[in-house]
Amino acid sequence: MQTVGKMMQRPLLVSAILEHGAYQFGKQEVVSRETHGTLHRYTFSDMASRAKQLANALKDLGLQPGSVVGSIAWNNYRHLETYYGVSGGGMVMHTCNPRLHPDQLAFIINHAQDEVVFFDSSFAPLVKAVAAHCKLVKYWICLSDKANMPSIDGVELVCYEDFIAPFPSHYEWPDLDENSGAALCYTSGTTGNPKGVMYSHRAIALSALSACLPNVLNISSQETVLPVVPMFHINAWCLPYACLIGGAKLVLPGPKLDGASLYELMESEQVTLSAGVPTIWMGLIQHLEQNQLSFTTMRRTGVGGSAMPKALIAKFNEVYNVDVRHGWGMTETTAVATISNISAEEMTLPESLRHDLVAKQGKSVFGIELKIVDEDGNTLARDGQSQGELMVRGQWIVENYHKADTQALVNGWFPTGDIATIRPDGVMQIRDRTKDVIKSGGEWISSIELENAAAAHPQVAMAAVIGIKHPKWDERPLLLIVRRQADFTDKQELLTFLEQRVAKWWIPDEVVFVDSLPVGGTGKVQKNELRAQYGGIFSA
Repeated sequence: MQTVGKMMQRPLLVSAILEHGAYQFGKQEVVSRETHGTLHRYTFSDMASRAKQLANALKDLGLQPGSVVGSIAWNNYRHLETYYGVSGGGMVMHTCNPRLHPDQLAFIINHAQDEVVFFDSSFAPLVKAVAAHCKLVKYWICLSDKANMPSIDGVELVCYEDFIAPFPSHYEWPDLDENSGAALCYTSGTTGNPKGVMYSHRAIALSALSACLPNVLNISSQETVLPVVPMFHINAWCLPYACLIGGAKLVLPGPKLDGASLYELMESEQVTLSAGVPTIWMGLIQHLEQNQLSFTTMRRTGVGGSAMPKALIAKFNEVYNVDVRHGWGMTETTAVATISNISAEEMTLPESLRHDLVAKQGKSVFGIELKIVDEDGNTLARDGQSQGELMVRGQWIVENYHKADTQALVNGWFPTGDIATIRPDGVMQIRDRTKDVIKSGGEWISSIELENAAAAHPQVAMAAVIGIKHPKWDERPLLLIVRRQADFTDKQELLTFLEQRVAKWWIPDEVVFVDSLPVGGTGKVQKNELRAQYGGIFSA
């Protein structure tokens, strides 16, 4: 018979994260660039007091445990207060992606049954477009002071500062079940309606704890963290929680995510760690190159959302002396599930081989298990060669979608829709999405690897590869290029460049130069739009 441990059973709660940050690192700063351009600065202790005012205000409205509260907002200090005031009070924080089509935004607000929606003043036109279709929303609260309040015809607005001002900064957080819902995010899927993932307090706390580990993002009170990843995208990869656990200074960039604005904020606030998608870092590096700038404090960047080109990893490492932590996760995994890291032994490898390692998605963090399976569900070898659908399970992985009628898991594992390989040492590499992998003549071509190869060309700013129907080969790759210089038009030079880097039969059948690529709210290239536009190029 097993012996039972005699330890306390205390729930892992969002409110406990807030209290820990306020008590242990109360003087640590939160710096926020506001929608109107000014910088706001206060402490963890200040933030906790205002989150308690908000919790009192929401309770006064009559909201109950389990009530859903939405937000349409940038990364700023008032949005941060809603993270803690809503979830800590037992309600569910539903962060909405403002880059969704208004029809989809109205769908998720209604599907989630939001009773209150907080929004930034810059999103007033979006609120105007959806408010009439969101009958369950009783209050639209603008994250603003009185002086900067917008007006919307036909919509009664509440000013956030006026909303919380009458209430005390003392609040007894409820002792919740750690498995109760704390936050709700919807997938950024490109087909059909988004699907909701309801995160528990336990999942958020464990995921945020993992981010603090040295082999993940190494968040501590010695760091200054700038989450460029939006707070509406998988809770900013749980960084607003992890910074309070680790005691790191938190810098919130607001709506200005261009290279110049990010660099100015990084330098002025002495940022040591930032996190975002590759498209953001491309813009930042371009700004540095054009203006012959360098980083004075940046040491590390977390990258996810899509594969980071090896050429960009090399620039961060070799030119700017910034360590890249390349990770993988999705809405369904709460935040990071795997991350690349270089061991002491691997640090002795040539730079090019180290960049190859970082370009992979890395090893699973503790609490997460991975496997790959073939089309029949058979587990494939962890040999670095066999590729199949990536399956994941763990402490902060979705079990079922919000209000779904069907089970999300297959034999206890979540099917990610990614094609991957896993090496014997546990290093995982995403080869492609199942919907993006190119099937040509019965063989697979990885759009990701082709994109990374093209991105290494000095004239390529961004690259996207899509599979296009072909009368002979089923599908063939089409390469779309955003040029660094508008006068570069040499398709053959690009194809010759690729011939040195990928198999001959992978070489795209055509190259198209474009001014820009369609990018969604989470920084991913919207390949469905490209397929719709160029789908007939090989049959014309």
